[in-house]
Amino acid sequence: MKISCKNVGVILPIFNSSHRSFKKTFLQAASGGRIGSSNTGIIEVEALKKIDFTLTEGNRLALIGHNGSGKTTLLRVLAGAYKPTSGKYECIGRVTSLIDPMMGMDGELTGLENIKLRGLFLGLSKNEIKNITEDVIEFSELGDFIKIPVRTYSSGMVLRLGFSISTAINPEILLMDEWMSVGDSDFKRKAEMRLN
Repeated sequence: MKISCKNVGVILPIFNSSHRSFKKTFLQAASGGRIGSSNTGIIEVEALKKIDFTLTEGNRLALIGHNGSGKTTLLRVLAGAYKPTSGKYECIGRVTSLIDPMMGMDGELTGLENIKLRGLFLGLSKNEIKNITEDVIEFSELGDFIKIPVRTYSSGMVLRLGFSISTAINPEILLMDEWMSVGDSDFKRKAEMRLN
């Protein structure tokens, strides 16, 4: 197991839709020109710059910083959701993430159906999904709610389901972003025990 970032940077384009507005285009033509400093309507935000670290088996890393400092962006790079625009990212091992509890789930599907969907999303075989299903149901403590659509769940119920699925497979690399901010104290203790 290994994660390595060498000089990783991420630039995120912010697309401005105002230049595509018919009303604005008409008014600009009638008034004699465009207003604004950008012709393309694209603003670029440097979300990460020169990130360097290497983690191997047994290491833990905590990302600490103020809102907007790039913590979630880095986790998304590590999860494979974002590609670095500069530098090199290498990952050897099975990655599971709890960046967004709904990631890989469909709100219209039941909890049980989402166990299968999320399992497929994580690359599990049908047999592996079958093997973790009882554990997920039991650990999440959702009871009969497992049979109704996830869109009806509270944020804490979604978190419990997502956490239970992500940790049932015993991931080599587990990425978490403010993962317990919506969990109740009993579930937090239970989750901490499962991670140790």
